[in-house]
Amino acid sequence: MKYTQLGRTGLKVSRLVLGTMNFGPHTDEADSHAIMDAALGAGINFFDTANVYGWGENKGRTEEIIGSWFAKGDGRRDKVVLATKVYGNMGPDGDAWPNHDRLSAVNIRRAVDASLKRLRTDYIDLYQFHHIDRRTPFEEIWQAMDVLVQQGKILYAGSSNFPGYKIAQANEAAARRGGLGLVSEQCLYNLAERRAEMEVIPAAREYGLGVIPWSPLGGGLLGGVVRKHREDATRAKLGRSASALENAAVRTQVEAYEDLLDKHGLAPGEVALAWLLTRPGVTGPIVGPRTQEQLDSAVRAVGLELSEEVLTGLDEIFPGPGPSPEAFAW
Repeated sequence: MKYTQLGRTGLKVSRLVLGTMNFGPHTDEADSHAIMDAALGAGINFFDTANVYGWGENKGRTEEIIGSWFAKGDGRRDKVVLATKVYGNMGPDGDAWPNHDRLSAVNIRRAVDASLKRLRTDYIDLYQFHHIDRRTPFEEIWQAMDVLVQQGKILYAGSSNFPGYKIAQANEAAARRGGLGLVSEQCLYNLAERRAEMEVIPAAREYGLGVIPWSPLGGGLLGGVVRKHREDATRAKLGRSASALENAAVRTQVEAYEDLLDKHGLAPGEVALAWLLTRPGVTGPIVGPRTQEQLDSAVRAVGLELSEEVLTGLDEIFPGPGPSPEAFAW
């Protein structure tokens, strides 16, 4: 496994991030433990989760599963760079008590203690804001985070789903306090969705943030879905990627993508991950394998070198928006 530093920190992380969103809702505890063991065995040391994962009445369940895995010992916790998130309301759906969500100082304090309990650990390596909070000033947010750092409950702060201007606002506010600020941004970014290249990734690079793309396969769209759809047209099995193919323009792009990779004998899912690893500023994409086979495929992508011919072909099929402000020109 290849490693890199997380943004401007001294923290070394794997070039793949193990996403745990499926743990609980779709993958039971035993299988989740097996996947984490296999990921660690493959050299993946960066695990990502969120306090709301588990969803619905089971919010927090994913963190609990990770916590029970840590409790098995054998140095598991010390080997992992653990990232979780705060923002969503942790109460039952429809039970929206005030101050039980967003990024107020009181909710940050409440949420981190609850996550630590579920995760069965005394610290979180990367504590991420799951969304922007338009109501809470960054001065309050950073004051709360500074206390957590001083208490040893968190080491670094990161963002998720932040626009470029919010990354700038957050880090300028932190700088006024003499703080480190955000060290990472977790954003939607893949071959079929490149809008992050306009402002989010440039802002992240300007402030020294590592970029952690989520949905690197575009919800399955970049994982060979046309071929799968031909083999099994049951939409329930293929999920939203099958629905996306009903758009003629999308289907044309995806067919051209799969044809290009067939020509070079490459696996679509592996290429989508390998492409992200060529992008400036990207730390590592988040992968959520449900099987050992899917994990092995993701690991292979880290060592995959894409030729200039393939990279050029990918840009032709999925052209990026170009840099801003030029990308906004008529």
